[in-house]
Amino acid sequence: MERVEVGRGARNAVVAVIMLGMLLAALDQTIVATALPTIVSDLGGAGHLSWVVTAYLLAETIMTALIGKFGDLYGRKPAFLASVALFMVGSFLCGWADSMSWLIVARAIQGLGAGGLMVTSSAVIADVVPLSERGRYQGLIGALFGVSTVVGPLLGGLFVDHLSWRWAFYVNLPLGVLVLVVGALTLPGVRTDRKPKIDYLGILLIGLAATGLTLVTSWGGVEYGWTSPTILWMAAGSLVALALFVRVELRAAEPMLPMRLFRSPVFTVCSVLSFVVGFAMLGGVTFLPTYLQYVHGASATQSGLEMLPLVIGLLVASVVTGNVISKTGRYRVFPIVGSLLMVGGLLLLSLLDVDTVFWQASMYMLVLGLGVGMCMPVPIVVVQSTSSYEDLGVATSGVSFVRTLGSSFGVAIFGTIYSGNLPEKLAAAIPPGVDPRAASNVQALHALPDQLKAPILAAYAETLQTVFLSAAPVAAVAFIVALFLREVPLRDTARTAAGGNHGVGESFAAPPSATSSEELEKLLALIVSRERRDPTPEVLAASGLPLSHAQAWLLVKVFRQSAQHGDADLERLAEETRVPAGVFEPVARQLMVKGLVTAHADRYRFTEQGGEVFTRLVGAWRDWLRSRLVDWRCDSPEFLESVDRVAAELATTGRALAERRPTPV
Repeated sequence: MERVEVGRGARNAVVAVIMLGMLLAALDQTIVATALPTIVSDLGGAGHLSWVVTAYLLAETIMTALIGKFGDLYGRKPAFLASVALFMVGSFLCGWADSMSWLIVARAIQGLGAGGLMVTSSAVIADVVPLSERGRYQGLIGALFGVSTVVGPLLGGLFVDHLSWRWAFYVNLPLGVLVLVVGALTLPGVRTDRKPKIDYLGILLIGLAATGLTLVTSWGGVEYGWTSPTILWMAAGSLVALALFVRVELRAAEPMLPMRLFRSPVFTVCSVLSFVVGFAMLGGVTFLPTYLQYVHGASATQSGLEMLPLVIGLLVASVVTGNVISKTGRYRVFPIVGSLLMVGGLLLLSLLDVDTVFWQASMYMLVLGLGVGMCMPVPIVVVQSTSSYEDLGVATSGVSFVRTLGSSFGVAIFGTIYSGNLPEKLAAAIPPGVDPRAASNVQALHALPDQLKAPILAAYAETLQTVFLSAAPVAAVAFIVALFLREVPLRDTARTAAGGNHGVGESFAAPPSATSSEELEKLLALIVSRERRDPTPEVLAASGLPLSHAQAWLLVKVFRQSAQHGDADLERLAEETRVPAGVFEPVARQLMVKGLVTAHADRYRFTEQGGEVFTRLVGAWRDWLRSRLVDWRCDSPEFLESVDRVAAELATTGRALAERRPTPV
């Protein structure tokens, strides 16, 4: 899709509404964590607790694979607005739920909307924001996803304590209306000539396989025995669906996850690492509030605050790791040390009991957070450095897809262990004369006398100890896998993406681009934004063009206005830049003297020589870009076409040309 020219005010409105939409979707991944104990108290169905999170994640994953291609077919704007509407419907149904089954279905609907929101939001920003400024917005998106991980559990707790858990979902409705209205009024209608081939069968099969295997891990030993026909048939069906998925992907024209990627041991190792990181992170975030509220006696808000050591450790380690990788190009040590810390953190969390003091629990959570944070940035960076250009988009999205699946399985398996152990332990712990319903209600439990609630609290603590202890071997697998990760030279583009908030965005599941071209544009935007000086003088000097900085700036403006209106008008330029038209007249006369433009009735047009000079200017930017991409060693037509397209955009909206007005003298 071509980028749309919009005024700065309209662009700011578009970006603001897009960022708000992304924030809503990102928050709802974690906002329910601290509300889950209260939701279970209200609706019952503790055995289905994990599915409140898992249903959202699975639906979100499936939609992220579809919505980008729907946007190509029908336009970004309809896809974005439909995603917002779907998210709002899901949010309303979540808040209105009167049973755990209803809530799970509503969360799946909400997840479909959230997946669409995040992918189309990123795409719309690329449509309206010049590449020269896009790196800054990518940094903001990264920070947004990181902050949502911290703020989500805290907001959920505040709603539970001061309003109702239902407001964790209802709050999306007024904000969603704002996003819909502003989006309908300001979003540009962009279509593309590209007609993608959607891998419907592959998406259906992986959805069935993931859902079936998640149900097996959720129901096995809880709803049904592990050897029951239901579990055995569901496991067999899921494995058949998985095998068919592999077969379909080998033949699909545009596969969702090309199987050839797994021929690379680097991609395979990174995929396993991503899976385990998702498994450990969301599993811990989901079940720690249960310990803090049921055993530790914290309110929902307090539990959100008390989880800060985990999320802060995760954020700090992720940012520091990304920056170190960016500066040194070394990365192998981080997943090795990080996976060991994950093992240690989960083992420490398995020691949590009724008598554990807060500072001890904080240290345990911090260790787990540091471990997860050290592993997070590595898979994306390594995959972006080892993939060919043709596979850049699908390899990046593939690693993110596997991480989300890991989160789904992590929450499901944590939930299975929890649900399989808690009833038996509670049955033995509830003293005679105590209503069993009080044991599953946080407020009622802590209203009991100390001598009556003590054995119940111990039952919860022992169950959660088993949960965290059972997760430690999975993190140990990550350590073994990390030992097989090779140290390879990183491309400068990938190293740049690893640093600062950009790495945070990749780490916290900011959606990857659907195509290699879009992914390359994101990486190039970061390179441009990281340039410490304006590259335009360097580009002009290298090109040998007979232009000053100010003349190049005005030549570009003549081109852009001519493309839109047929000619250029200094009055229009004055309105656009809020600078009097007379300021530009001396430079316009200089261009006329050079024979690059002609003037008629204060309107300017390119001469033939002017068109040739502008073409050379675009070529100079292309050469500058290629000098930053020497480590790609790629001569495919698709790659060169993408670089040429970016060069043309930089020539017309380069950093100096977009952010500064050179003094026209």
